[in-house]
Amino acid sequence: MTTMNISLPDSLKAFVDEQVSQRGYGTSSEYVRELIRRDQDRLQLRNLLLAGASSAPTAPVNEAYFDGLRERVRSAGNVGSKTRSKL
Repeated sequence: MTTMNISLPDSLKAFVDEQVSQRGYGTSSEYVRELIRRDQDRLQLRNLLLAGASSAPTAPVNEAYFDGLRERVRSAGNVGSKTRSKL
């Protein structure tokens, strides 16, 4: 793991220390890593939303679409459980 040093004003350092103690993080590094992961997730979601918004329109979603989606999820779940039972 690589080390990175950051400088914070006293008020932000106090806030980080408070979050670490109140939220059960072991260190301020764990807290900062969690914030970075959340930001990565937020950016990924934003990019997916922008890609969806700029994509070509498709047929309207209806009950049949969701029924087919549920069936695909059930089938995928069954495949996974069969694979696990063979192990």
